[in-house]
Amino acid sequence: MDLNPILSRVDADLPAAMDRLLELLRIPSISTDPAFAEDCARAADWLVADLQSIGFAASARPTPGHPMVVAHYDGPPDNSGPHILFYGHYDVQPVDPLDLWDRAPFDPAVEETAKGPVIRGRGSADDKGQLMTFIEAFRAWKAEKGSLPFKITVFLEGEEESGSPSLIPFMRDNAAELRADLAMICDTGLFESKVPAIVTMLRGLLGEEITIHGPNKDLHSGMYGGAAINPIRVLNKVLASLHDETGRIAIPGFYDGVRELSDEMRSQWQSLAFDHAAFLGDVGLSVPAGEQDRTPLEMLWSRPTAEVNGIWGGYIGAGSKTVLPAEAHAKLTFRLVPGQDPLDLREKFRAHVRAQLPADVTVEFHAHGASPAGEMTVDHPAFQATRAALSEEWGRPAAFVGCGGSIPIAGYFKTELGMDALLTGFGHDDDQIHSPNEKYAVESFHKGIRSWVRVLARLAG
Repeated sequence: MDLNPILSRVDADLPAAMDRLLELLRIPSISTDPAFAEDCARAADWLVADLQSIGFAASARPTPGHPMVVAHYDGPPDNSGPHILFYGHYDVQPVDPLDLWDRAPFDPAVEETAKGPVIRGRGSADDKGQLMTFIEAFRAWKAEKGSLPFKITVFLEGEEESGSPSLIPFMRDNAAELRADLAMICDTGLFESKVPAIVTMLRGLLGEEITIHGPNKDLHSGMYGGAAINPIRVLNKVLASLHDETGRIAIPGFYDGVRELSDEMRSQWQSLAFDHAAFLGDVGLSVPAGEQDRTPLEMLWSRPTAEVNGIWGGYIGAGSKTVLPAEAHAKLTFRLVPGQDPLDLREKFRAHVRAQLPADVTVEFHAHGASPAGEMTVDHPAFQATRAALSEEWGRPAAFVGCGGSIPIAGYFKTELGMDALLTGFGHDDDQIHSPNEKYAVESFHKGIRSWVRVLARLAG
């Protein structure tokens, strides 16, 4: 298939595509704040109208929270190709702290930087700029060919940044309509901001909060110190026991089910020549702190973690107060890998904590979510097709990579709809998603659109 006419249209239409993206970015679709509910609905309606303008049967579907956008294109009459679902999310993170932004978060603009032009504004990289890359690819393809090459469903969520409370119920209620041969998720990035990448492993997430209770009230440390147990001391002991001297997690049974990397995947990761010194140096560090018998990429992508995210208790105001506190608290998260059951690990962690409590001390647990890791089967033909398409567009071999973060939707497609998911995106490491001054490189937007054109062609055979 000659793709040059379609790719040339993408190039020529880039200014108009940028204008459309800027228009969408001006809508403050912050899903976590009820004050922006109307704006979330307005963003959904904007996307519905845009998809309808290129021939999709699209609608905004109500949920107890923000609307879901669902759109269908049936493909050509003689369609014998795959049915592909494209997923993205139109909601964005809050903008606080506002005083750290160099321009108004919802007054997006193209700015020149030392690394080239960028689109600056909340949602530019996460995820409006990314989801518009595949919509713009559909637009260019249809304009040149008259019809998209196969059946396509678009599924856009409005609550991804607020925990997706409506997602699973909606998927279950509309499973027959949403089910496809494969889901494409555009919410990731280039490896080291330059190598096109397909994510094949996603770590899961387990959250826990613990409260250690000791005496029934705060005590004077002079009157009771030494004789009374200090909950902060107990908490320190518990948290220090999570790792051994080599960085390995010391909770009994924590590594049950954890699988080793295949030789093929380990070799491919080594070929990426990851510069961990620069990676850590960017944040003022120098030495990898995880399991010492693992490479830094393994630590980030294929090994589980136990991290303390916050500790508090006793007096933390100005000056000194000689208090022995009644309780101490900590928040923890565990990043999980394929083969680990988050609910089983929750019980193992709690048993580990209880086993270290001295007399007169109790513990209270609060759960903060649990999602399993995701692992994609790279022998699916679409993975090789997408890898070839990305390699063609970016001029360097695309890589199969892991992801240290968690994108639960990939697992939900498997558990709720029985379909595999493929994750690829075009963000940069320094796009500052969730932070002030979020940006998305114009090159990422442009080449992202061209990449999806090539992926469509490859999937069409």
